[in-house]
Amino acid sequence: MATPPRVLFVCQSNKGKSQMAQALMNLHAQGQVVATSAGTQAAVGGAVNAESAESLAELGADMSTGYPKYASEQELQEADRIIIVGTATHLEGVSPEIEAKTERWETDEPSLRGIEGAERMKLIRDDINQRVLALLDELTG
Repeated sequence: MATPPRVLFVCQSNKGKSQMAQALMNLHAQGQVVATSAGTQAAVGGAVNAESAESLAELGADMSTGYPKYASEQELQEADRIIIVGTATHLEGVSPEIEAKTERWETDEPSLRGIEGAERMKLIRDDINQRVLALLDELTG
């Protein structure tokens, strides 16, 4: 049996978008993909974004047990694909091997248009969900 592909979703704080992507991949992939998430800020920690978790619960995805953590060199090395979620996040000083398996999802940010709260979360969630479904299809055929 083949080993499932490993996808690491990365954002700055690992409290919202990357956690959402991980939870959505886990929901849809049903074990066909191993999804994890991490942040690039040294001061990650605390709890995941409550509005993000509530929005995902509407789709049956669960990120409530997640916790923000820093992207380790080992996680970056072990991932088959690294997805940077958003435009503000950058992986600094990574090897060409890691860079070659990294892509960026420039997700919608409704707050730039004055959209906040639950409506903002739903728009972000739906954008990430569509990208996750496309990636899952690409990885599993």
